[in-house]
Amino acid sequence: MAERDSLAAIEAAALRSDRFRIERETDWKRLEKIVTQMEKGRLRKLSDEDVLALPVLYRTVASSLSIARETSLDAATLAYLEGLVQRAWFIVYGPRSSLGSWFRRFLGGGWSASVRAIWLDLLIALAVMVAGAVVGWLLVAGDPEWYHAVVPGQFADTRVPGASREALEATLFGKPEQAPLAAFSAYLFSNNAQVSILAFALGFAFGIPSLMLLVQNMATLGAMLWLFASRGLLVDFAGWLSVHGTTELFAILLAGGAGLHIGRSMAFPGDRPVLRAAAEAGRRSAQVMAGVVLMLVIAAMLEGYARQLIDDTAGRFAVGGFMLVFWLAYFFAFGSDKSERDAP
Repeated sequence: MAERDSLAAIEAAALRSDRFRIERETDWKRLEKIVTQMEKGRLRKLSDEDVLALPVLYRTVASSLSIARETSLDAATLAYLEGLVQRAWFIVYGPRSSLGSWFRRFLGGGWSASVRAIWLDLLIALAVMVAGAVVGWLLVAGDPEWYHAVVPGQFADTRVPGASREALEATLFGKPEQAPLAAFSAYLFSNNAQVSILAFALGFAFGIPSLMLLVQNMATLGAMLWLFASRGLLVDFAGWLSVHGTTELFAILLAGGAGLHIGRSMAFPGDRPVLRAAAEAGRRSAQVMAGVVLMLVIAAMLEGYARQLIDDTAGRFAVGGFMLVFWLAYFFAFGSDKSERDAP
């Protein structure tokens, strides 16, 4: 008797599943056909009716899946519907552009619009960076012993207070393989990359750690500027640094501004909830940081090739000045109103 009841229940469930499938299968098959064509990039082969019907069919099949789950229909039907709904979701709601098209929009105005959107934070970060360089200069000028506390010890060879003009000049000019500053240059890139990442990542602490990192990093530069200035080599050192420095320091400025933007949004959210303000600032700052990575790569290429090949101050300033003008023009003169509206 129990076995007969069990068989009857199984037959009833199978009949219910078959009826359920027959009543709705036409919509399922039509949606599957549309999704398959779009996945293969054959959108032109679809009729206008099919394209317009896509969202309606998606909701219909999603409803069928919900019913199938509640009524415990057979596993095969459930698996089919789950797979179809998942595929259709990516067509209806998923990303509509490729990585290439996103990158074109990013370079075509999205990045520059995000940078312009955090202009106040950039001004604050710039002021802090200048102050850091001034502090480093004044500390060492007042007491040269500060130099060893501000500048990393691995570079305390010929580039120390008391070094002759000839010794310092030799580090700026000559064959690349003979330039002691090549090690210092590699350190600057590595250090500045770390500072950029940390300045952004620590922005959640109301931006204070980001500003402190900027001060510490620029104090090192200020001390080096004082050292070369004390021997009348300030212009030559600035030219040596400008080749990659205008790009690298600009990247640090953007990273510091991005981190500060997050911290300032959390400290002063306005009428918005703190989490919402932080999320909006985070999306905008993340786009800025994506560009910072690109700038650091460009700076590394300039450092590895242009700075090594150009051995005169005027040529170095030409390259560094061109890069500075390029970045300023790109960020603050390039971009459309649409890119401003689309900025995250």
